[in-house]
Amino acid sequence: MNKFVFFGGKGGVGKTTVSSAYGLKCARDGLRTLLVSTDPAHSTSDVFDQQFDDDPTAVEGHENLWAMELDPEEEVERHMREIKGSMTDQVSPAIVNEIDRQIELAHRTPGAYEAALFDRFIDVMRESDDYDRVVFDTSPTGGTLRLLALPEFLESWIERLTAKRKESVDLFEKAAIGDEEARERLRDDPIIRRLTERKENFEFAGRTLREDAVFYLVLNPDELSIEESHRAVTDLTDAGLTIGGLVVNKVAPAPDDDETGKGATYLRERHRTERARLDRIREEFDQPVLAVVEQRVSEIKGSLLDEVTAELDIDVEASPAGP
Repeated sequence: MNKFVFFGGKGGVGKTTVSSAYGLKCARDGLRTLLVSTDPAHSTSDVFDQQFDDDPTAVEGHENLWAMELDPEEEVERHMREIKGSMTDQVSPAIVNEIDRQIELAHRTPGAYEAALFDRFIDVMRESDDYDRVVFDTSPTGGTLRLLALPEFLESWIERLTAKRKESVDLFEKAAIGDEEARERLRDDPIIRRLTERKENFEFAGRTLREDAVFYLVLNPDELSIEESHRAVTDLTDAGLTIGGLVVNKVAPAPDDDETGKGATYLRERHRTERARLDRIREEFDQPVLAVVEQRVSEIKGSLLDEVTAELDIDVEASPAGP
């Protein structure tokens, strides 16, 4: 079983519930497990009745389980501050304000949120030596996955920039009669160094996600969720990533045979419709349905979380990371 496990799906399908249940399943099987949430509503805190932040915290009452919640908005802000700091140190004060404005605009464009969050995913994966299993309650989107193709583009870009820098150093040397400072600038060029670091980060992410990660899709038995899951399968497959299977969540239970009345009639019809959609899911997707989780009346926590955990037929086997 892979070290990194992602649960993806459209908003509202129950990714946090399923990922929390799976994280608990891994912990109970003896694996040191870190549960990572990117839900801005902080649902993981609600599931375990405990407040989490962006540092791993032991989950009370559950051995081998830690959790952390990443704030997407804060990640975008942190990402922006980091870029501003690295860029403004390299330019004249006269254009610092313009650089700040351009960076602010860039972080309002489509994809900025995903890029910042993806950077944080990479950080968590790099710093996960203490854990046997890391469970993410969301999966990278198609746009984010396309970042995995960046290393080859960055490589050619860096090569072109380096060539331009060498050319400028040659001209500088001719004008300055071999000033050694120019060569030092090339060897420690901050922009090229930053691009090289980014390239290496994406290479690490691509290698890790392809070799040591598995993706599960959570969906509900409704048309929109099924279509979104088809798109997610395409995105993940195109990126060369492993899809372990599907979890169908929030399935209506069947009423007892002796139940009558308007409510029972509605529930019986809904159950029939959703069972037909379950059959469709099994027919249309190559990936297996690993769990069918019934809709609960109350919020999933405590004993209800235990029930969902027992219903997940997802492998937890792994070799412990060691002491």
